[in-house]
Amino acid sequence: MALTESQPLLRTEENSIDDGLADLDRPEQWSSAYRWSIVALLAFQAFTVTFTAISVVPVASHIVSDLNGSQGNPSDSVLLVTIWELGEAAGPLLIAPLSEVYGRYLVFNIGNILFISGIVLSALCRSVDLFILARFLTGLAVTSGVLNPAVIGDIFPAEERGTAMSVVMLAPLLGGAIGPAVAGTIAQTAGWRRIIWMALGLAVSCELAFLTMFRETYKVVLLKRNKRVLEAVECDDDESPVIKAVHETESALWASIVRPASVFTGSLVLQILSLYGSLVFTFFYIMSTTLPDILQNMYNFPPSLVGSSFLIFSVGSVFGLIVCNRLLDRIYKQARDAKAVKPPPEARLPLVIFGALIFPIIVALYGWSAQFVLPIPVMLLIVGAMGFGLMLTMLPLTAYVVDAFGLYSASALTGLLITRCLAGTFLPLITAPLKEMIGWGWAFTVWAAACAVLAPVPFLVWKYGKIWRQRSEYTNDQ
Repeated sequence: MALTESQPLLRTEENSIDDGLADLDRPEQWSSAYRWSIVALLAFQAFTVTFTAISVVPVASHIVSDLNGSQGNPSDSVLLVTIWELGEAAGPLLIAPLSEVYGRYLVFNIGNILFISGIVLSALCRSVDLFILARFLTGLAVTSGVLNPAVIGDIFPAEERGTAMSVVMLAPLLGGAIGPAVAGTIAQTAGWRRIIWMALGLAVSCELAFLTMFRETYKVVLLKRNKRVLEAVECDDDESPVIKAVHETESALWASIVRPASVFTGSLVLQILSLYGSLVFTFFYIMSTTLPDILQNMYNFPPSLVGSSFLIFSVGSVFGLIVCNRLLDRIYKQARDAKAVKPPPEARLPLVIFGALIFPIIVALYGWSAQFVLPIPVMLLIVGAMGFGLMLTMLPLTAYVVDAFGLYSASALTGLLITRCLAGTFLPLITAPLKEMIGWGWAFTVWAAACAVLAPVPFLVWKYGKIWRQRSEYTNDQ
C-alpha cells in the first residue's frame, strides 16, 4: 500500500527496517502470479541468450570456412565460441553497479538493446575477425547472468528462491539444447546466417516484453523514489544496510563501479567459491568445443546429429535441476527447523559438496570414452552426467551468493561471473594442445585432477563460511 499525505508512518521499537519499507510497493508483496510472470520473463531472456551463444557451436568451423574462404585456423573456431564468455566477463563490471544505482529496469532495457545491436552486426559481418568482435560485443551486453539471480533475490523470500532459480536455470538448458539442434539442421539447408536472424527475432521479442511487463524490483531504488518513507526510515535506523546502500548510490558513480571489485577482494568466501565454480562451469565450453570433433571424426556423425547430441547434455542438466528444485529449498528449511532460527546461507551447499565428489570422475570418464571410442550410448550417457554434475554445482552456488550478500548480490555475482567467463574463454583453448600431446584420456585425467584438488572448497565453506563471511562488510550478518 502506498503512503498518502494523511497517513502517518507508524514506528514501534521492535520494528525493523523492512517493516518501514512495508509502506512501499515492495516486490516481495506483489501477487504470486505477477512475481512468477517475472520469473517466466527472466527465463525467456536466459533462453534467448543461451540460444544465441550456443547455436553457432556445431557450425563454428563452417562459419570460419565460409568467411575465410578456406578451412581456416582451428583455433578460430574455438575462439569464435569462447570469446562470448570474455564479453560476459567484462559486461558485469558495469551492469551490476549500474543496476544498484539506477535500478534493474533501466539496465535490463539498455543491455537488451545493445544485445540486439550485436546480433545484427554478427549477421551482417563478412570476416572472421569482425564476427569474433561481434560475438564479444554481444556477450558484453548480456544482463541475465548477473541480474537474473539478483532479481529473484529482490522478489522472493529466501526459502522460495531455490525453486524460482531452478525455473530460470531450466531456460538456458533448453536454449543450449535447441540452439545446436536447430543450427545443425538449418545450416545444411538455409545457411548459418539464418540462425543468427532467428536469434535476432527472439531478442527483439524479449526486449518488447521487458519494456511492457517488467517493473523495478531493487529495494534501494524503490526507497529512493519515495522520499517521505525514506526520511522516516532514516530517522528510525540510520545505520541499516538499506539506508547505507541508499547513501552509497547517492555518492560518486565511480564508487559504485568499483564496488564489485571491493566485494570480491574483501570476501575470501566469494574468491574461493568463484575459483571452484569457474573451473566446473568451464566444462560446459570444453564439452561444447570437443564433442563436435569427437562425434564427427570418431563416430562419423553429420552436423545435424552433432547438434542434436547436445540434447543429451541438457537432459542431464534437467535431471540435475529437478534434484535441486526438490531438495534445495527443502534442505534450507530443514536447517531452519532444526535450529529454530533463520538458517545461514551455508545451508545451500550440501548439494554442491555432493557434486564436487562426483564431478572429477565424470570428467575422467569423458576423456577415456573418447580415447577408446566406446559405444556411442556410453559416450552420450557420460555427456548427460556432465550436465547433471554441472547443474548440481552452479545452481546452489548461485543461490548461496544471493543469500549471503543480500543487497549487494549483483556485485557479488559479478565476481562469480567474471572468473567463470574468463575460465570459459581461455581454458578450452588448452584442451586441444593437451589432447594432441597426451591423448583424450590423459588430457581429461589432468582436468579431473584439477577438479579433485578444488573439490574440498564447498565443504570448507559449508564448515567455516559463517565465520569467514563476517570479515566482509558486504556480507549479510547471519
